Amino acid sequence: MAVTRYRRDIFFDSVQSVTEAYLSRRRRIQRVKREKQQQKNPIIDWIEAFLWAVCVVLLINQYLFQAYQIPSGSMIDTLLIGDRIFVNKLVYGPELLPGLAKLSSPVKPARNDIIIFENPAYNSRGTAFDIAQRIIYMLTISLVDIDRDQAGNPKAHFLIKRAVGMGGDHFYSRRGEMFIQFSGENRIVSEREYNERRGWRHNITRLVAPSAYPSLELAGAAAAWIDLGLSPTQEMLGAISYYNGLTYSDMNTFNTYWLMSRCAAFPHEERYSEQLARRLQGWYVPPGNILPLGDNRDNSHDGRYFGTVRAAKILGQGAFIYWPLSRITFLK
Repeated sequence: MAVTRYRRDIFFDSVQSVTEAYLSRRRRIQRVKREKQQQKNPIIDWIEAFLWAVCVVLLINQYLFQAYQIPSGSMIDTLLIGDRIFVNKLVYGPELLPGLAKLSSPVKPARNDIIIFENPAYNSRGTAFDIAQRIIYMLTISLVDIDRDQAGNPKAHFLIKRAVGMGGDHFYSRRGEMFIQFSGENRIVSEREYNERRGWRHNITRLVAPSAYPSLELAGAAAAWIDLGLSPTQEMLGAISYYNGLTYSDMNTFNTYWLMSRCAAFPHEERYSEQLARRLQGWYVPPGNILPLGDNRDNSHDGRYFGTVRAAKILGQGAFIYWPLSRITFLK
C-alpha cells in the first residue's frame, strides 16, 4: 500500500508540475503580448485596422456585391443619372481578380435581368491600370473613378443594360419599336406586347415621337444626297432642318435611310449594301449570347450598335438602389 501511495503521489506531483509550467508559460506569453501592444504606435494600430477594413471591402465588392454609379440616362426610368446601385457579383460567378478569370455559375442571365458587363468599345490602358482603377472604385464605393477621358469625364468602362434578347432570338426595329421572332417560331411579336403578357412593368422610354419619323427618314435620305453631291429638294432641306432641331434621334432609322439612298445610287458598292442588309434583316442573337438594350431606347448606346455580348462575360446582376435615400428599391 505504501508503494502504491508513493507512486500516486509522484504522478500527481508530475501533473502538477507540468500544469504549472504550462500556465506560467501562457501567462508569460500573454504578458509579453500586452507589453508589445502597449508599446505599439497608435498610428500603426490605425493602419492595421484600415488594411483589414480594406481587405473586407475588396472581398465583398469582388465576390458578393459591388457598388456602381449610373453615369447616363440610358436606363431611364428604371435607373436615373446619379443613382448608386449594388450589383450582385456572385449570382453569375465572380471574377477571381478584377478583369481576369471568371468563375462559372449554374445560374445564367435570364431575359429581362438588369446586367452589367464590360463595354465592348472600351479602350483599356493596360491590365495594371484596370486593376488599380477597379480597386480604388470598389474601396470608395463608386465615389472615386480615376479612369477618365481628356475632358475629365468618367469613361464608360462598364455598361448597365437590360437582357432583352436571348440565344436564338431575331430582333427587328420598326421606327424605333422592337419586334421579336423567337427561335423556332415564324410569327413576329411586339416587345411591348410580350412584356405585358409576362407581367413585366418596367417602362420602355421613347424620346422620339411617332410623328417625327417621316421627317427623320427623309432627313436620312437627304443627307445621302448631299454626300453624293446631289441637290436636295426643298422638302428634304426642311426635313434636315427639323432633324437638326431634335434633341434626341433614332440614329438607326436615320442611318438606314441614308444607306438606302446611297445603295440606290451605287448598288455595286458592297460595303454599303452589306450594311443595309444587316439593318433590314435585324439582329440575330447567337446561342450563348445576349442582346442588351437600354430601357431609354432613343438615348442608349447598346447592342443595336455594338452587337451581342457573350453570357459568360456578364459580370453581375443589378440588385437594388441604395442612394439617394428617396429611391431605395430593389431592381426588376
